Amino acid sequence: MTTKSAAAAARATVYGYPRQGPNRELKKAIEGYWKGRVPADALRATAAELRRTTWRQLAGAGIDEVPTGDFSYYDHVLDTTVMVGAIPDRHRDAVATDPLDGYFAMARGTQDVAPLEMTKWFDTNYHYLVPELGPDTVFTADSAKQVAELTEALGLGLAARPVLVGPVTYLLLAKPAPGAPADFEPLTLLDRLLPVYAEVLADLRAAGAEWVQLDEPALVQDRTPAELNAAGRAYRDLGALADRPKLLVASYFDRLGEALPVLAKAPVEGLALDFTEAAAANLDALAAVGGLPRKRLIAGVVNGRNIWVNDLEKSLARLGTLLGLADRVDVAASCSLLHVPLDATAERDIAPQILRWLAFARQKTTEIVTLAKGLARGTDTITAELAANRAALASRANSPITRDPAVRARTGAVTEADTRRSQPYAERAAVQRAHLRLPLLPTTTIGSFPQTGELRTARADLRGGRIDTAGYEERIKAEIQEVISFQEQTGLDVLVHGEAERNDMVQYFAEQLTGYLATQHGWVQSYGTRYVRPPILAGDISRPEPMTVRWTAYAQSLTDRPVKGMLTGPVTMLAWSFVRDDQPLGDTARQVALALRDEVGDLEAAGTSVIQVDEPALRETLPLRTEDRPAYLSWATEAFRLTTGGVRPGTQIHTHMCYAEFGDIVQAIDDLDADVISLEAARSHMQVARELAAHGYPREAGPGVYDIHSPRVPSALEAAELLRTGLKAIPAERLWVNPDCGLKTRGWPETRSSLRNLVTAARTVRGELPAS
Repeated sequence: MTTKSAAAAARATVYGYPRQGPNRELKKAIEGYWKGRVPADALRATAAELRRTTWRQLAGAGIDEVPTGDFSYYDHVLDTTVMVGAIPDRHRDAVATDPLDGYFAMARGTQDVAPLEMTKWFDTNYHYLVPELGPDTVFTADSAKQVAELTEALGLGLAARPVLVGPVTYLLLAKPAPGAPADFEPLTLLDRLLPVYAEVLADLRAAGAEWVQLDEPALVQDRTPAELNAAGRAYRDLGALADRPKLLVASYFDRLGEALPVLAKAPVEGLALDFTEAAAANLDALAAVGGLPRKRLIAGVVNGRNIWVNDLEKSLARLGTLLGLADRVDVAASCSLLHVPLDATAERDIAPQILRWLAFARQKTTEIVTLAKGLARGTDTITAELAANRAALASRANSPITRDPAVRARTGAVTEADTRRSQPYAERAAVQRAHLRLPLLPTTTIGSFPQTGELRTARADLRGGRIDTAGYEERIKAEIQEVISFQEQTGLDVLVHGEAERNDMVQYFAEQLTGYLATQHGWVQSYGTRYVRPPILAGDISRPEPMTVRWTAYAQSLTDRPVKGMLTGPVTMLAWSFVRDDQPLGDTARQVALALRDEVGDLEAAGTSVIQVDEPALRETLPLRTEDRPAYLSWATEAFRLTTGGVRPGTQIHTHMCYAEFGDIVQAIDDLDADVISLEAARSHMQVARELAAHGYPREAGPGVYDIHSPRVPSALEAAELLRTGLKAIPAERLWVNPDCGLKTRGWPETRSSLRNLVTAARTVRGELPAS
């Protein structure tokens, strides 16, 4: 192997691409199918056309090998569950009757059958459906989807590489099925699963696959020797198959660490590694194991998770270093481009001088192709691209948008006292109870109420000039009146104004803070058909004027019951934005926290006695490696306390988290020093309540009794049973009753029924408590 031959072989590829289409055609088709307006054949036709369009665009841009199998109607992990036949017993009849409806039943549930649990995909804001496996699980191969999509791409005359979730990651992401022994480990099913993967690989080879990519991102996390041995065994066995395509094992999101030597010596033909700043240690580690002689290396040097233009010269230097470490070096993004919007050129409201700082999926594809060309043919062939890239990087570095001296002076003056409440929890809890006079098991919601078509139309009409501001505000007032009236009639104890005026829990605030950029078309999939437009954190952050006080105060004027002020916390403002990469995250978090602290102060001054600062992303943003976590948790919890630390003892601070595994951050939850925390718990059957109890969590908590990510309406009996389970872990005087998450994505009929059942359940269980 020579450096020259490795460079000459350099090709461009990607691991995956946004699924939704330029106008979210997939979302519209799927939701139309759910509502009975779009036939199944029309949905399939829309999906097929989106796939063809994507592949042709990638090939036209210069991508040498397109991915297949990354497309999904809902989630690629759920697709893997179907591929290996691990259908939960409760869903088998539905899948057998109609595979498409059964698929969506696993994702969303039905009125009679609960869906699979949903949680975050590593440290991203993408959600996957958690496989449920037990000792009796029988795997059976179903490669129809993977083979069909490969056949489609090959039929277009394209070089294509199927992408599958690897067997080790699939098992490590799974959880024990209901009824499985408490100590059951899904990884013990590896020997049972590998023959199914072997069958799928053989089917793909027969369909024309030269290469198949097996994604193993779980191996970038801390892994036990037994788990590493399992990975070694998996790829020893798959590599030994006679009838298989060439295997490419991919990792991303962090450094591969202890798993790198295991995979480097495995009998597979290639590895794909992340070589962005977050995983820069992979380069030295690869050199330390002697590189990948006689293997293919795909180098992820373009950040697949953020939207800033790549430093092409820096990436070329890194690629040049890698040339001596593999038989062939190809160029890619660090992970699937699923995590970024589709096309920056669609953003007409961002100034051109700023737009050139940004690279969405299509622009990243161009960067990948440019780097592969420069690597293979020399930098003289990309002189113009390098010059434009240098100019864009310099423009951003020198822009006054990025630095505000007043903001930096204020953050530099923060003291430890600014991050602490004036009284400990026990003292202020007594003050709050006397002031709020709430019953045992108080009921509330998380914040948002259904965003109806009428509300979305009103916002569109305001933007389009079809109604004026006064007309729009009358519509918002009417919605708040309806939400408050419904909550009072239903019997909720702590009310919310419903957030009718808000487009998104991060974007709404970003649009009112300096230093943020908002997009019009920057949609990114969060889960299923739920897409968000993460704002872009481009410069120093400040709050010019109050953001939420007016509508919160208006809602409070309609009722004698307390109305929560609703804010998005600093960590979530970062996690659900595209963050700046030119300063430490902790510095940015402190700036956002100070802006939110001003809002908290204004809410309190306006008479708001309950203020919720949501931090659903606290666990999501936790570094994948244990050694990196203490530093993150230190600045993350400090930022929350900086946001809330200035309020009076009688002001009750709530926070909310959802759809993540909380067991390993219970101490951080404690360190937030919030008075009340609400958490997702319905799908996981109150697991988080047990985790809080095991930690000795001393404050109030509301583990959710209503799964809002499913259209099914939980009965009062079901909610009551979950509440009784919660009471086994959390005493009644510290237990709240609430849904898992906000109700924005639900419809009014199911919301009304579900919340009435929730209140009935709370009253029922309250009546069962012993008299004090």
